[in-house]
Amino acid sequence: MTIDERKTMSTGVIQNLILENRGKLSISGVLDVLSFDDQVVILETELGMLTVKGENIRINKLSIDTSEVIVEGDISNLAYSDKNTEKTNKGSLISKIFK
Repeated sequence: MTIDERKTMSTGVIQNLILENRGKLSISGVLDVLSFDDQVVILETELGMLTVKGENIRINKLSIDTSEVIVEGDISNLAYSDKNTEKTNKGSLISKIFK
């Protein structure tokens, strides 16, 4: 069994990140682009929130039909955050306020 098969079995989702020479990032499984500027792009993906950081960043391709995004620029950082964790934290903060 390959790594891809194990990941698909556990999550039911396939997502690919292809970084070419730290200058071009192809991402599949994108649900939404939440924000972007020339230093940070925040994407909602099938596997959580993905933050792309760098310099002179631009979104070169955005395809809603294929759920693909291509980001170009001087890419220095890729980071995932779990969207379920963010929702849990928001709920607990609200519940703390209204206690």
